Amino acid sequence: MQKNYDGFLQQDFAQSQFLTYLRRNTNNLESILSIQNLSKHYGHNRAVDDISFSVEKGSVYGLLGPNGSGKTTTLGMILGVIQPLSGQCNWFGQPVSPQLLKRVGAVLEQPNFYPYLSGIDNLKIVADIKSAPYERIAEVLELVELGDRGKHRFKTYSLGMKQRLAIAGSMINQPEVLVLDEPTNGLDPEGIIDIRKLIVDIAAMGTTIILASHLLDEVERVCSHVGVLRKGKLLFSGRVDEIAKNRKEEYLEMVADDMDRLVAVLNTYPGLKKVDREGEKLLVFFEDKPNVKSLNQFLMKEDIVLTHLAVKKPSLENQFLDLIKQPQKPKAK
Repeated sequence: MQKNYDGFLQQDFAQSQFLTYLRRNTNNLESILSIQNLSKHYGHNRAVDDISFSVEKGSVYGLLGPNGSGKTTTLGMILGVIQPLSGQCNWFGQPVSPQLLKRVGAVLEQPNFYPYLSGIDNLKIVADIKSAPYERIAEVLELVELGDRGKHRFKTYSLGMKQRLAIAGSMINQPEVLVLDEPTNGLDPEGIIDIRKLIVDIAAMGTTIILASHLLDEVERVCSHVGVLRKGKLLFSGRVDEIAKNRKEEYLEMVADDMDRLVAVLNTYPGLKKVDREGEKLLVFFEDKPNVKSLNQFLMKEDIVLTHLAVKKPSLENQFLDLIKQPQKPKAK
């Protein structure tokens, strides 16, 4: 694919602005997908354990979690290919059914097309299966930027092109929802950029997107909403920017010549919550938002001069790690 990297930063900014719009404007809209107390166990393994969340129309909802957290099992249940042990899954306000799932496109596995057929001929087969007109083939090939490769055999495609062809196939019948499982898995950096841009482009058309990923950066870049999974449990569900808002407070990063004395003096400061060491720096947390001026005056009275002082906010990465490291509460009997 020919790239124009001169405009990439501008494009990335435009995508960021679009996601900010989604995060602010897709709450309290019509619910496309509603999950209530969904569970799936394999023997003693609770693959999905009593999760509930909803996906609003027009949003990009990411299921985020480490490998083995239950993301793929959850997608399988909402698509009707895995039978849940208990719970309810509703699409468009109704229980899952083959008729409703015609309004949903999905790419759950590695792209699997006939290698000796062209991209166009493979999409003709998909169109026949989904009762879509052949006229849609040119449209979806342009959408995924494969218009110039449609006549080429599938076996000549790169992994990224194969993934984009799979997305083209899932969009051929103009679904209202697109479901993707680890859409950038195994791709090189250029392929990852292409798929992420495509996801945002499809969302901008009004299509609701649900994707599973173990990559925090991916969710932060392309999703308006996120559900965080760990060992089958849903730890958080909401807007991406709400993770930090609902989690840890601001903290101060400090350095002084005598770090041991700094720690000792800080432990006498009213409202101190805890002090952590990170390399040569102290991370200092308070019960309320820290008053930097007051704290600095307090330290100076104790003859401590800071060589470094900065106000920090926990990154989304830190919030995610905090969530998945939390001890799980035992299930009530």
